[in-house]
Amino acid sequence: MASAKGTLNKVMLIGRLGADPELQYTPGGTAVARISLATNRAWKDESGNAVERTDWHRVIAWRKQAEFAGEWLKKGSQVYIEGRLETRSWTDKNQEKRYITEVIVETFTMLGRRDDASGTTTKASQPPLPDESESIPGADEPDFSGASEGDDLPF
Repeated sequence: MASAKGTLNKVMLIGRLGADPELQYTPGGTAVARISLATNRAWKDESGNAVERTDWHRVIAWRKQAEFAGEWLKKGSQVYIEGRLETRSWTDKNQEKRYITEVIVETFTMLGRRDDASGTTTKASQPPLPDESESIPGADEPDFSGASEGDDLPF
């Protein structure tokens, strides 16, 4: 077994949600929330003009944190997230290998007031996540096979 000695995988982000969290449950009943988080950076270019860049981060929360995020976080909410980067791969409908890197939440803290979010949206009903043995024919998204969090977790 490979040793992780001398390595570190740590992410700290402060940003705002671009949409309400997407809360779903695995077939085994484990909560998982997908969060779209925006962070901004501002600077002046060589001409002295103000420039701003927004980066979008795919964030995944599990179990109680996922349920808490689904209940309390809304589009526009400001949040501090600590976690780790995790990259997974899948084969798309064109049989091309695709990769995605996500931030897996270890802890998060709401910043500002609960009603500080700019705007509200209605949560759409989402289909359940696939079982590890299921495949999604023709899907452009990962098939969620293989568990990295133990139990019956889909990815």
